[in-house]
Amino acid sequence: MAASVASIWRHPVKAHGREELAEVTLEQGKALPMDRVWAVAHERSCFDVSRPSWQPPSEFSRGASSPRLQAVTCWSDDHLGRITFSHPDLVDITIDPDDEGDQCRFVQWIMPISLGARLLPSRLVRAQKPMTDTDFASISIINLASHRALAKKLGIDLSPLRWRGNLLVEGWPAWAERDMVGKRLTIGDATLEIREEIRRCRMTEANPETGVRDANTLAALRDEFGHQEMGIYAVVIEGGRIFQGAEVKGA
Repeated sequence: MAASVASIWRHPVKAHGREELAEVTLEQGKALPMDRVWAVAHERSCFDVSRPSWQPPSEFSRGASSPRLQAVTCWSDDHLGRITFSHPDLVDITIDPDDEGDQCRFVQWIMPISLGARLLPSRLVRAQKPMTDTDFASISIINLASHRALAKKLGIDLSPLRWRGNLLVEGWPAWAERDMVGKRLTIGDATLEIREEIRRCRMTEANPETGVRDANTLAALRDEFGHQEMGIYAVVIEGGRIFQGAEVKGA
């Protein structure tokens, strides 16, 4: 079976919501459009709004310490520049993420589902380039066969949305992606180069429907497979349109 794109996801606010796309046009050297453009800086963050450069994940609120964030979903109105956020325990909120007042409203909205004993969410911020977990503009790819191999070891129905990937790929053998670093893929009209594997954190232990930690994904990866990786980071070498069902060639 030829490999193909099963689904496409973006996360406009880092660690705070996911949104499915039918198709998207990638640009050379850039992340998936509107993916992790904003992030929530915590009260001890060194993020400088006057010089909004990329910062590592530790500068922002994350699901690793606040698992209930995993259950946030969102929907973007690209024409109006507004995003609607939903969570099973909260009333929906719609904001302009670049509006100062709406930024404050959003921080107040997430406060009840954030564990702020040490690092309270403080500001919704925007950097000059997407705040992916890598310091380069990356697109994350998840091999669904690897995901299912882990779910089988855990003995539970595990959603692949735990991994917060951009592209979910069907048709590769389990763990085939671990041998793809340095290789290139053609996906739809775009070409991507695989840069590195994705080492996982505790956010993946939380159920993306409920935000409750219900699976020890990290221990299962280490104990059953001898590593803590799930997925790969890629960079766009040649831009182009990709879509659900697009064939994935190469590697």
